[in-house]
Amino acid sequence: MLLLKMLRLKHICHPSMTFYHPPVMGCDSLLDQLGSCSSEDQIFDVVGKNKAKLSVTHVGHAINLLWQFQKERPQMLRTIDFIRKHPQFMVLRVLAENKIDLMDNETLVDMLYHALRLNVEPHDSMVQQLMVEAWERIERFSMATLSKFAVCLTDQHMYHSPLMGEITDIVSRKMESIQDARILSSLMLSISGMISARLRNCLIEKAEFLLNTRDPSQFNNSRRIVQFLRNIKFSHRPLLEKCNKIFLQNIKSLDADNISIILGMYQSLHFSNSDFRLAAKWRLTELLDAHIDPASFARLFAALGPLSGPVVRERLESDTLLMVEEFSPSQTLAVIETMEEMECRNIQLIQKVASTLYKQLDLYKPVDIARITQALLSLRCQNPELCAELRRLLVSYLHRSVVPCEVSMLTRVLSLLPSPRIDHLIPARIGAVLPQCNLSDLNALAIAITKWVRNGSSYQPGTAEMHMKLLQRLNKCGLERLQKADHMDLLIEELKYISGEWFEEILAEETMATFERLIDQMTGSNVPEFALFLTKTNCLHTGLLDQIASVTLQHISKIHYSAIYATLLPFTILNYEPPQAEEFFESCIQHIRPHLNLCDPHLLVLFGYLLALAGYFPEDIIKTIFSVDFLAKLDSQLDTLPDALNMRIRLRLMELNRAVCLECPEFQTPWFHDRYCQQLLNKGNVSVSPLQQQIQEILGQLLGGSIYAKASVFTPYYYFIDFQCILDKHQKPLPYVDQSTMLLPKNGKMLWEPDNEFIGEKQLLPGEQRIAIDFLDSKAFCKNSHHIRGETAMKKRHLEILGYHVVQIPHFEWNSMELSTKDAWVEYLKQKIFIGES
Repeated sequence: MLLLKMLRLKHICHPSMTFYHPPVMGCDSLLDQLGSCSSEDQIFDVVGKNKAKLSVTHVGHAINLLWQFQKERPQMLRTIDFIRKHPQFMVLRVLAENKIDLMDNETLVDMLYHALRLNVEPHDSMVQQLMVEAWERIERFSMATLSKFAVCLTDQHMYHSPLMGEITDIVSRKMESIQDARILSSLMLSISGMISARLRNCLIEKAEFLLNTRDPSQFNNSRRIVQFLRNIKFSHRPLLEKCNKIFLQNIKSLDADNISIILGMYQSLHFSNSDFRLAAKWRLTELLDAHIDPASFARLFAALGPLSGPVVRERLESDTLLMVEEFSPSQTLAVIETMEEMECRNIQLIQKVASTLYKQLDLYKPVDIARITQALLSLRCQNPELCAELRRLLVSYLHRSVVPCEVSMLTRVLSLLPSPRIDHLIPARIGAVLPQCNLSDLNALAIAITKWVRNGSSYQPGTAEMHMKLLQRLNKCGLERLQKADHMDLLIEELKYISGEWFEEILAEETMATFERLIDQMTGSNVPEFALFLTKTNCLHTGLLDQIASVTLQHISKIHYSAIYATLLPFTILNYEPPQAEEFFESCIQHIRPHLNLCDPHLLVLFGYLLALAGYFPEDIIKTIFSVDFLAKLDSQLDTLPDALNMRIRLRLMELNRAVCLECPEFQTPWFHDRYCQQLLNKGNVSVSPLQQQIQEILGQLLGGSIYAKASVFTPYYYFIDFQCILDKHQKPLPYVDQSTMLLPKNGKMLWEPDNEFIGEKQLLPGEQRIAIDFLDSKAFCKNSHHIRGETAMKKRHLEILGYHVVQIPHFEWNSMELSTKDAWVEYLKQKIFIGES
């Protein structure tokens, strides 16, 4: 409102503008004096002695110099407060305000830009007058000036203001005139909260063009572009790869701060590049000795910690112990969250950081308190006083919060703390925001409330009933939101992080019905994200899968090669072949084939494993994966990945190696995972459930004794099967003479000796047949049907290649009403083993 009032006043009081063209340096002695100044004091001395002579050029040059002096210094050595409070700086501000009419467009915006950089308050009269004048002239600004003015608006948090909307409109109309990547990237970042999908696509296309034609050493342009993509939550792979290439070319120029920012943005965009992670690790390790002040070290710790190996991690943790008490609140928060990501188990460090946090708690915002609580719980921090204070703050913030996403976040984190007594104000606060919550918020609230109900933590009379009514309202809100959904992309975004019982029991069926209603909105752009969601549900919906395959075949060129993995995921995991299955798979393989050298090693391993699940083994892809150079590159990358992902990739590589050896012996790929599998055997024991003990007893009765069936067997290539028996050529069971390799059960666990004799198999005589008997629990099937998942189907295929007759016992058959007696179970197994039903 103040801006509008001032704008009206400006029209009434100010005469038409005249533009002042500054004299050339050397013709103006006062300008020369300012140019020869080397400190703020010298500038203020010149200003103080020449107040009456200062023109708009002198004022602009003086304020510009004051900012340049600050810009060249480290943050901790800047003297902005000294400048802002200096009497001569007040003189400069008054003169600037009085000479606005004499400023040309560039000087006007430069003056505003530098004033904001020197922490002049946005409500200051000079800033307000400059803003009003700039708004009047905005259509006449060059794109460079418009870009700087947009930055001034972001400095004042005017991201969604009408003025920013006007800048967005100008950019849309005049985009063709922008030929500088710096100007474009700055504008993209400033207007990111105001753009349409059409303008987004135009900006991305323009950015790709300018990055191809301009100096790649300007990595800040690429950083702003990635930040733009992060802001709009749009992971445009081709543009990200261009930016990533520029970062790699400039890795020696990147400091810890820049690397940390880039890695954080990549994480938000779900973009991973092994080359950048390795280069960042090298660069950050190189910088390790150069960072001694707390601020620099905290940034280095946040960037290098998750990428580092044991030796560097130990050094980082030791150095953190020495300076943790010197960290600012934001630095301490960054360190504790990095420790969470590193899965730090240094108890001394955890306690020291927790103690520092305890002293700083009053300085954090609600979202920060939630993040701190989450991190400390993940690190299993034992600090009752801190835990109690965090709980008090979470409850206090919950009582006051009116923002739906904040309420859901605080509620979710509060539910993680032990034994909470929930007062009536919290359910009331949750109930007040329910109608405004999206599905992700509702899911978080449902998990928290259900946990409180189950834990019996509602001590006050009537609280449990209040929670149940709240859950009913929450269920209704979720269903209504799905029924009103009319945009597939927005729905996919809301469902991206949803999982758990509430979704499965309340929303799953309605969600699929909604997607079927919106099926015509499926495009090449949203297919990968939707395929990921469908895989996560573990539900087989053939109509939706058929549409994914159809859209992929039609628009394969619009799908980035790295997204083919996500697109194939539900078909292979859920073991479903769509119509034109062969054409679909071959199209996906052909699309990724030209980019094998660009794929992240771990992604190519996962892609190869998916193809193996479906029975596809493209020779060039398989030979690429099992080449010495590729495996060496993969090994280097694995060291920079989180432990859980590292273990998953190693397991998938073993499973792919096994599949290739069994199904494609002509490739002559060696089996090199014996040692890895032995290590897995040593790490874990195999549980024997009561149900498996029951099956073993029934097998003994059917076969004539326990010596005829061997329990818990590892086959060649390390497949685990529940039971194994051998039939001779007359279908008679043969006894196992030596079962010494399986030790006696202890506390319900079977213990194993990791030796070759245990894994080895004796040769069968002609006519003899090995029978593998596997009990299939619910994990072997899709949730909404009795359809077997891909891993179970591949295991059966491989066991048959190894010479087994495979007998699968689905849980829903064994536990059915028809098999409720011992005789019925015996007859069931007889049919499966001797008559050959599988």
